[in-house]
Amino acid sequence: MRYTLDELCRLIDHTNLHPDATHEDLARLCDEAVRYHFRMVAVNQVQSAFCAARLAGTDVHTGAAISFPLGQTSIASKVFDTKDALSQGANEIDYVVNLTEVKAGRWDYVEREMREVVAVCDEAHVPSKVIFECCLLTQEEKLALCRIAREVEPTFVKTSTGFSTGGATVADVRLMRANVGEKVQVKAAGGIRTADDFLAMVAAGATRVGCSKSIPIVEELRRRMAEAGRDYVEL
Repeated sequence: MRYTLDELCRLIDHTNLHPDATHEDLARLCDEAVRYHFRMVAVNQVQSAFCAARLAGTDVHTGAAISFPLGQTSIASKVFDTKDALSQGANEIDYVVNLTEVKAGRWDYVEREMREVVAVCDEAHVPSKVIFECCLLTQEEKLALCRIAREVEPTFVKTSTGFSTGGATVADVRLMRANVGEKVQVKAAGGIRTADDFLAMVAAGATRVGCSKSIPIVEELRRRMAEAGRDYVEL
C-alpha cells in the first residue's frame, strides 16, 4: 500500500504526556501538530481545554488520556473523567484498563468498564481507544481483552501507555489486529522513536501511531522520499 507523507502524518498522535509539561511545551506540541498535519495531540486529561483552545479552527484533534498511566481508578471515575474531558474540548479519548481486574480474570468487570467508557464516546461521536499495556500482560490476557473489544467495538485498541516496562511491539500489533475484528482499529504507542519503528507498526496493521518523536520520524521519511525521487512510501 502506498502512503504519501501527509497520509503518514495523519496516522500520528503527537504526544506529550509528561507530568511536568509546561504551557509552552503544550503550545509547541499543538503548533507542531498543525504544521505537520498530525491527526491528534495526546495529552493528559487536565490539559484538554488548553489544547482544544489552541487547536480551534484546525482539523487536529485533542486526545485526552483517562486514568493515565496506571488505569487504577473506578469505572465511575473513568466515566466522569471522560465526560469532563469532552466538556473541556477533547474530541478523542484514550483510557487505560484496570489491570488489577485483568489479572484477577474479572472479565465481566473489564467488559463493563469498556462498555461504559465507549458508550460515552459513542454518544459524543468521538473516537475511543482502550489501552491494554501489553508489556504487563500474558498472551492469554491480551487475547481475552481482544475478545471483549471485538464485542464492545471501541474505535481502537492500543498497545501501551509508554510509561511502563515496555512499549509497542510488532508482535502485539499483529496479535491485536488479528483478534479484534474488522470494526476495531489498532493504535501502536510507546517506544516508537525511528522511521523504521513507525513503518513497522503501520505495516503490522496499526492505523494510528502515538509518538513523541513524530517530527524526526517525519523528517526522516521526507528525506528518504526525496532521495528515492518519489512522493510516497510503499508498505
